[in-house]
Amino acid sequence: MSWKSTADRYSRMSIALHWFMVLLFVLIYASIEFRGIFPKDSVGRNLMKDAHFMLGLTVFTLVWLRLLARTLGAAPKITPTPPAWQTALATLMHWALYLFMIAMPVLGYLILSYNEKTVFFYGVDLPALTLKDVDFAKQIKSWHELGGTIGYWLIGLHAVAGLAHHYLIKDNTLLRMLPKRG
Repeated sequence: MSWKSTADRYSRMSIALHWFMVLLFVLIYASIEFRGIFPKDSVGRNLMKDAHFMLGLTVFTLVWLRLLARTLGAAPKITPTPPAWQTALATLMHWALYLFMIAMPVLGYLILSYNEKTVFFYGVDLPALTLKDVDFAKQIKSWHELGGTIGYWLIGLHAVAGLAHHYLIKDNTLLRMLPKRG
């Protein structure tokens, strides 16, 4: 699988990671939003929370591969070239998304750590990183929840921008990140 982008398309690795992470975000948000359909401390609710934690750490792991792939070459050119303000806004949005993909799993892990809970990650129980401090865990949880709300907006705006570029502006912004057809 190619790691280097070409002049007109992102690399296969970047495309695969992008769309796999879209799926992960759907599952992450669904698992935490729908946990409430189960009673507290039930097997179903705990399974949803564990899935949320594990998938969040999966994003944390994969974002580093995305950043590596990004450094291996320039982004494909957008044709026709957008105005400078759009390019600046797109760059800001991408870095905000990367910050989100790094900060949210770290905050989530810290919430569990300050509550002296382990995190199950693909067969491995990751240990708590800190000593117990329930009050600080509550503060971090409020930051994590705010970050989740901000994430909805970032992801939504990113998707709307891609669709607007494709259907309204009619440039190749979205096509650069779509899987190649036949």
